[in-house]
Amino acid sequence: MQITQILQTISKELKNKNAKAIIVGGSVRDYYLNKSIKDYDIEVYGLKSIEELEDILKVYGRVKLVGKSFGVLKFICDGFEYDFAFPRREKKIAKGHKGFEIVSDGFMSYKEAAKRRDFTINAMGYDIEEKEFLDPFGGLKDMKDKLLRHIDDKTFVEDPLRVYRGVQFCARLEYELANETKELCKKMIEQGALEELPKERVFQEIKKLLLEADKPSLGFELLDELGALKYFKELKKDWDKLDRLSSSKNIKILLAVLTSHLEEEKIDSFLFRLTDEVKLIKDVKALVHGYQSVSKIELDDSMIRGLSTKVNLNQLSILCEDDYILKRAKELGVDKNPPKELIAGKDLLDLGLKPSSEFSKILSTVYDLQISGKIVSKEEAISYVRESLCL
Repeated sequence: MQITQILQTISKELKNKNAKAIIVGGSVRDYYLNKSIKDYDIEVYGLKSIEELEDILKVYGRVKLVGKSFGVLKFICDGFEYDFAFPRREKKIAKGHKGFEIVSDGFMSYKEAAKRRDFTINAMGYDIEEKEFLDPFGGLKDMKDKLLRHIDDKTFVEDPLRVYRGVQFCARLEYELANETKELCKKMIEQGALEELPKERVFQEIKKLLLEADKPSLGFELLDELGALKYFKELKKDWDKLDRLSSSKNIKILLAVLTSHLEEEKIDSFLFRLTDEVKLIKDVKALVHGYQSVSKIELDDSMIRGLSTKVNLNQLSILCEDDYILKRAKELGVDKNPPKELIAGKDLLDLGLKPSSEFSKILSTVYDLQISGKIVSKEEAISYVRESLCL
């Protein structure tokens, strides 16, 4: 496994103090998936306190304490960030993702510490100094079998978000969900465990499903099989278009695909259950409205110009699976921005008009005529104002 020089240096320093650094989590999984490793999470075993670890790291770079009670330090060196943490136990004491009692313990065994993780493929580690892979729960075999399997019934159910994590992992990796994990997820859903989750956490997993899976349909089909689509009743069980457009890697387009068959109030209902991101919701609704308009009316230049004032035409072209929209928009010069207004308030002043509330109405009328193609130049716009106001 490729290890940066700074991690090798820190590992040797820890060894001198009878401690060791173990790379954990997604970076080890990604190594076996032949993916580039972007983030390193390191657990440190054999130290008594987080302060000891902080003193070691400060010699080599900048350190930020992001969770003393969690035993977590962010280490910044040469423009890169590494997360260092103590092994810990987690015990559910209340509802919600914050309802855990955390106990850090530098002298736990790796297997005991890894037991708190969700799936076997995420519980593998790499001992930097010993150059040894650690796999206490058979994650590597599961990867070879393309199987996603949870580690422990008791710890798994303590965080219901793991149901959604399992779904998006299965979709992204195109793995099967192990039978025992599937049954446990079904039971959690039947008992209403998912209802305690904040929508922000759910949306993060839905975004990963939509943006990182080549076939998001696999995730939605699994949600359906588990019984979790009851929380998304508006959706049609027809995912072909979603898969076709997954290569866009654009969350607005993909959310528009999911909601393109809905009326406005149902779009609002669905999106607001996922997120409070007002601009995202506004942009998705604009895309859907544009899509629904294009599907009902024969597209002409005035409509393309009009759509350019409301929606991103590149995204709309992808959503409609129609290259003509973007091609014609480029020819009209509105593929990136809507038409620039031919006249402004200054032009009305130059005509001798005094500022008033009528200015906005006049300019709006002229712009509508410009969008329709009835006025194509500034001279025509000025002439229209003169004639309509008898100037």
